Order: sequence, then structure tokens, then C-alpha cells
Amino acid sequence: MKIIILGAGQVGSTVAYHLAREESNDVTIVDIDSERLRELQDRLDLRTVQGSASHPGVLASAGAKDAEMIIALTDSDEVNMAACQVAYTLFHTPTKIARVRANEYMEYESKLFAQEAMPVDFIISPEKLVTRYIKRLIQYPGALQVLEFAEGKIRLVGVRAHKEGLLVGHQLSELRQHIPNVETRVAAIYRGGRSVLPDGETIIQENDEVFFIAARKDIRVVMSELRKLENPVRRVVIAGGGNIGLYLARELERTNQVKIIERDRDRARQISEQLDRTIVLHGDAADEDLLLEENIDAADVFCAVTNAEEANILSSMLAKRLGARKVMSLINRPSYAELVEAGPIDVAISPQQITLGSLLAHVRRGDVTRVHSLRRGAAEAIEAIAHGERGRSKVVGRMVEEVPLPPGTSISALVRGDEVIIAHHDTVIEAEDHVILFMTDRRKISKVEDLFQVDVTFF
Repeated sequence: MKIIILGAGQVGSTVAYHLAREESNDVTIVDIDSERLRELQDRLDLRTVQGSASHPGVLASAGAKDAEMIIALTDSDEVNMAACQVAYTLFHTPTKIARVRANEYMEYESKLFAQEAMPVDFIISPEKLVTRYIKRLIQYPGALQVLEFAEGKIRLVGVRAHKEGLLVGHQLSELRQHIPNVETRVAAIYRGGRSVLPDGETIIQENDEVFFIAARKDIRVVMSELRKLENPVRRVVIAGGGNIGLYLARELERTNQVKIIERDRDRARQISEQLDRTIVLHGDAADEDLLLEENIDAADVFCAVTNAEEANILSSMLAKRLGARKVMSLINRPSYAELVEAGPIDVAISPQQITLGSLLAHVRRGDVTRVHSLRRGAAEAIEAIAHGERGRSKVVGRMVEEVPLPPGTSISALVRGDEVIIAHHDTVIEAEDHVILFMTDRRKISKVEDLFQVDVTFF
């Protein structure tokens, strides 16, 4: 696929890095900063074009005439929207994706972003994606990742195994004996940073990072097999009153006791007027006296979501030392994220990886409706819809064990209507099933995409 990425910032560079590594993609990236482009070209197999992302001449130089997709990820909402308009009007680009951050635009999304108005096919709002991601982590204390499929009917959850877990030190095959009325599947295990292919004889060890898939109602039961269940979250302290902090407080304030700490006095006053029950404090989240005064030791979750990742790391480490039960930190650099998760910070949140998963669902061939990036992009969880009939489809009418999956790929579950089916070797895939797959090696993605493409004569 020929893809043009507009903007070589943190999100644009991350997307370019992952898409350019796939052989089926021809990637061009546009930015006004020549130094950024030079660094990317030295590391990746892609084309670069310097210039303003919304200028027709720049888009023409980037190959917009025959591009299949434009992904506008600059820091300016207006540039992103204008670029999609130019691509539609002058070059008839089939798929146009834009990052839009301002809530003022998102409130009118259905009216603004239509072909007869602003021709943007898909809107990406990293702040809202990150907010939903953090909210799910708060709903399931102890989880490292909580990812949704099939409109929330089924979830993939990553947890770190603790010795209090009933299954720790035991074989996976004993899971069915422990919880006989619950259907679940362990999709992957990471031990010391390396992937362990799970089977019935695999013994769960303390500190293993375990990804399992189950129906939403069964998540907490399965978690109890891997670690002691934590009490529900009541008190949340948010460091940073930017868009993410504001959105998160709005989502949580009806069910939780929420405080926001914001350094900018004017911003603190502004967001206090937009929230009903949240306490907004003007101050520095890395101020030990302020945290002690606000009883940080009683906080169930401290979540640092400022624009400065160093400040997020420092304030989270301080909050943990002062007694916060769980701390989360928004971190952009992957190298930082890997370092801090080995220390006092419980969860490192990467906006780029969360955004990447949302974008990949539009890039993948076949009817792929949801993609989640895991393990800093090394692995992927995919939701694809099976179409066709046996003979014209590589999956429909076949048992799971008959599907020619590439190494490192497994089918974990199916969603058929409202029914969640945990996949076994003899489970037969039917047309229109939503198939949930886990890939430990995302470089094999093109082979998975081929499985879910049917003969064109079917349509």
C-alpha cells in the first residue's frame, strides 16, 4: 500500500517506523523539519519530502496522485484537516485520516467530517484514546493492559503474575480445574522480556507477563488466578490538567474521588469551571509538601499525564515513595518506558503505541476492524471478520487447527453475534465471525491479512 504520512513528530515517526518495516507498504513522510526527516531516512526504508503538509505542490511531490492513503499527524488540527481537503479535491485520495485534538472540533464530528463538508474518513484523537485506555486500567486494578474487541464483548488483559495467584507455580492445564465454569485462553507469556509459547504444560512463574483473553464478565475471575485481586479504585490523583487530564477527570468524577494538580494558575481555573465534582489544585505535582498535604498515601491511583515525560516520571516516583498504591506515567520514549516499568512505576503509558493500534486497523488488508499494538509494537492483537464460504475463504468452514497460521500466531477467540467463543483446535469458524488473533511476530502480518481476503468473485 502506498501511504503518505504528514508530520514527523513523535506519533508520525512511530507510525512511519512500524509501517515502513512491512514489505507491503511504500511509505513517504512529509515534514517542515529537514533534520527530523534526515534522521528518519537514515533509520528507515522510506521517502521524505520537506515542506508544508497542506500545500498542493508538496503533496504532489510526495506522490499523492497515486497514494492509497494519507495520514495527517502534524501538530496542527487545521493543517491536518486542510491536507485531507486538498488530497480529496485535487488527488481523489481514497482514504484520509486526520489527527484532531481540539474538543471544539470533536463536539461537531458528525457534521464537520463528512465528504460534503470536511472530507476526512477517520478521525484520530490521541487524547481520547489514551483517556479510554487509562480508564480501563483503573476499572481493573492490577492489569498492565486492557484491550477491547467486538465492541467490548471480549477483552485481552495483560497482568504480571504474583505469588499470591492460585495458578502461579502450576501448569496452565490446571486452569480449567480451578475455574471450570469460565472459558479463557492464555494468548501469550513474556518471561524476562522474551516470548514463551504457552501450552498446557507451561508453568506460570512469578513476574511472568501473562496475556489472557476472556469475556468481559469473566476478567476478574481469571485475574485472581494470576495475582491477588486488588480493591476497587476510589481515590484518583491526576498530575496535569491538559486535555488528557481533563477528559480523564470527566470520565471518573461520577464514580471516583478525583483531584487534579495543575501548575498553570489560569489553566487550573479554566478546567475547574468545566468539572463538577473534581477538586482542582494549583501547584506542582512533584512538590513533596503538596502531595503530603493532599494525603497522597490514601490515593489508590496517581496518574501523571503532563506534556513533560521527565516531570511525569519524577512525580510518579515521588508519589509511589510517599505511599500511593499504584502509579501510572505518560511516557513518549520507548526506551524510557522499558526502564521505568522495571522500577517503582507500575504502568508506563505510551500515546504513540495506543494511537498506532487505532491507525493500523485502517491500514490492514482484509476486513480487520480492530488492531492493538503490544510489547512496544513487537506484537499485535487483531480482530478480523471472516467472510465467504469454504472453498473461497481460507478460514470459513475450517477448524482452527486447519487454518494455515504463520509461526507465532494463534486464534484465541471468536465472537458470533452476542456469543463469545474461546477457540479450541476443533472450533469451526463460520461466516461473519469476529476472529481474535494474537501475533508475537508482527512481521508476519501480511500472511494473516491474506487469510481474511476472499476471492473477488464472492462479492
